[in-house]
This record gives sequence, structure tokens and C-alpha cells, in this order.
Amino acid sequence: MGAPKAKRLSLSKAASAPGLVVRGVEKSFGGAKVLKGVSLDILPGKVNFIIGRSGEGKSVLLKIMTGLYQADAGSITYGDLDLGKASPRDWRRIRQKMGLLFQDGALFDSMSLGQNVCFPLWFHRLASKAEARAKAEELLRELGLEGSYDVQVSELSTGERKRVALARALVVEPEVVFFDEPTTGLDPLLSNQVDDLIVHAHERTGGTVVVVSHDMTATLTLADRVTLLHEGVAIYSGPPDGLLAADNEEARLFLSAVELGEAGTEGAPAI
Repeated sequence: MGAPKAKRLSLSKAASAPGLVVRGVEKSFGGAKVLKGVSLDILPGKVNFIIGRSGEGKSVLLKIMTGLYQADAGSITYGDLDLGKASPRDWRRIRQKMGLLFQDGALFDSMSLGQNVCFPLWFHRLASKAEARAKAEELLRELGLEGSYDVQVSELSTGERKRVALARALVVEPEVVFFDEPTTGLDPLLSNQVDDLIVHAHERTGGTVVVVSHDMTATLTLADRVTLLHEGVAIYSGPPDGLLAADNEEARLFLSAVELGEAGTEGAPAI
């Protein structure tokens, strides 16, 4: 089943998509401080990568931005809304504008592919059953899974699971799409397919894309903006070519480790 081919895009319509402004965010677990005052800007309508070694808090930051964790200190604003002060009702509305693709896809095994894709529309009561099915079938067709609405999750390959998870993330027509370590544990062919999905998400929505990753090939190829986390803070935030030229010892060490295959997170817990 063919998936869209990756290419760099510059979408003028994306300029209206909201970004996120992160300032001084801190987070601890069991007395261990993971984030120690992270500040960065997620550019609206662009592809933003957050990279770093295993254990630097990349996925923790993503989960704070999506409301799955609460920051201990600092602020994140989304448009004109302070997410740290958002009520449960606010978050319900915010999540209707966000799509999230988890590392393992996080599909519901008890549901068919189409039902998985429809779930956000059902949950948020955004469409009738007939409308939800039509949207799901359209997205599955776009992603090379035409005619698979009633197929069971157990019948999918790893790459197909990623595509269904992306269809579910896109079905609410989000303003921002988050990818959490999407290529961890995948071979190069599947990693390239995931890169295609990132491009497809950007192309389809014209919105903001945030990717937590350790994949430098994807970072340098797809990103408009890169943020490098080290010891709980952002030590670089800017264009990808600036990272290569950064006059920063830790940035150079990270890039050297990537070249030697030492900075990946395959098999490591995503934090």
C-alpha cells in the first residue's frame, strides 16, 4: 500500500495556524528534575523538531504541551491561552484542535481501523456516525489504506499502524499535530515512510507540526526549526543548518554521538 512521498513544503496558509510559546518550564518525577527551565518557541505553521539524548525530557515536554502532564513551574501559551491555567473544559476544546501520534500508535485493538479513526469525532461529538465514517474512509484512502475500514488492528504491519494512527490524529482537522518519537525502533525503510507521514500531516492541515525525535536525517531534511535539549534546558533553538554550525560544545558532542550511533533511543523509555 503506497503512502505519500516526503518533500519539503512551504505553505502560505499555515501562517494563520497557532504556535506555542514555552517559558521556563520545569518538571520533576520522584525528586529527579527532568526539565529545569525550558524555553522555546514552536513556530506557527511550521515543522518543529525537538531533539536530544535519551532521558533529556523531550517526550515529557510534549506531554506537558498536550495536557497529559502538568508543569511544576513555567508557562506554555497556545495562541492567547495559558495552558497551565486551562480548565478541564478548556482542555476539551483545545484537544479538538490537536492531533497526537504516539510512539507505538496507541490504537484500540478492540476496534477496527475505521473505528479507531472515528473515535475522536465520536468522543468530541463533532460528527454523526455517517459523517465520521465518510471522513475516516477519506483519510484511510489518502494514506494508502483504501477499503480497510473494517480491517482489524491485529492484521496491520508496523507501518500501517503508523498510518492509521496519523489518520486518527488528522480526522479532527487539527491546528497542531504532535509526533512522539515516531521512528524509534524502525528500520530505515519504515523511518522513511514515517517521514512521509510527517510531510503529509503538514501538507494536509497547513498547520503546526511538532516532532520529538532523535532522527537527525529527518530533522535536517524536514524541520523548519530545531530545539536541542540538554540537561533539562534548551541549548539551541533555530534553523537546522544553524545547529550544524552552532558554536556550542554540547551541540557538537550530540551531533558527533549521532554520527557514531550513540545518541539514539531505540529500546529506551521515552521521556
